[in-house]
Amino acid sequence: MNAPSRQSDRSPSWVRKGLIIAAALLVIYALIAYLALPSVWAHYEHQHGLQGRPMVTHTAQGIPGDPLNVGLVGSKGDVLYSMHAAGWYPADPITLQSSLGIIDSVLLHRPYPHAPVSPLFYQGRREDLAYEKPVGSSADRRHHVRFWKVLDSGQEGRPVWLGSVTFDRGVGMSRYTGQVTHHIAPDIDAERDGLIDDLVRAGMVTTRYDVSGVGPTLNGRNGEGDPYYTDGEIWMAVLVVVGEKRTQPPTELASPMLVTAKNNIWNAVAGTLRD
Repeated sequence: MNAPSRQSDRSPSWVRKGLIIAAALLVIYALIAYLALPSVWAHYEHQHGLQGRPMVTHTAQGIPGDPLNVGLVGSKGDVLYSMHAAGWYPADPITLQSSLGIIDSVLLHRPYPHAPVSPLFYQGRREDLAYEKPVGSSADRRHHVRFWKVLDSGQEGRPVWLGSVTFDRGVGMSRYTGQVTHHIAPDIDAERDGLIDDLVRAGMVTTRYDVSGVGPTLNGRNGEGDPYYTDGEIWMAVLVVVGEKRTQPPTELASPMLVTAKNNIWNAVAGTLRD
């Protein structure tokens, strides 16, 4: 008669231990998933002044826009010189004439390599520079990038610019506002890679490295409702000084080991999205 009683006395103790273990595992999971891994993946060892900054632009209506995914280090003159050498055209300001010009280009398939781009805002400020690289004979398809000067003097003692580069795949209606706009292709990492490659081929880059941007994103949406995906890294290019040209490949600075592992995993995931 006594044995069942002793077993009954032990049961609550095991239940309490099980609950404590489960709670501890949940705490460990939360610490790893929400504190440890994000802090490990967030890296600014090559450009400390970017730490803590938002990495997403906004539309004039305050809607989150394109994420920042590319950066340049150099004076404004260095940027202008390098982008020209890489085959990118400065975008015209938005005026009645330029607006009619882009309509003419899209409808009649006439080239307009300096077509204007719609404004985006970073920390309440419109882009400082905008460039594009046409595809085909119409302004409805083009590579384009906006840059904001964010640091007067970075790690290299030179100005630092952050930018958002995407590919306009066609003209349509905004999913959020109903306005006529360009729609972007979802693989924004490919655009980032392409711009940096253009600068490297032109001999405009001395050093290249990564810093954390918006973070790994599979189902992002920009200010027009277009989907995008990204490994969340910003590729930084240290530019040559105006008038110089580099004949050797740029020096590449290493990222932390865990960030490299994360990027390798992401590349395998992104490969399935591109197929």
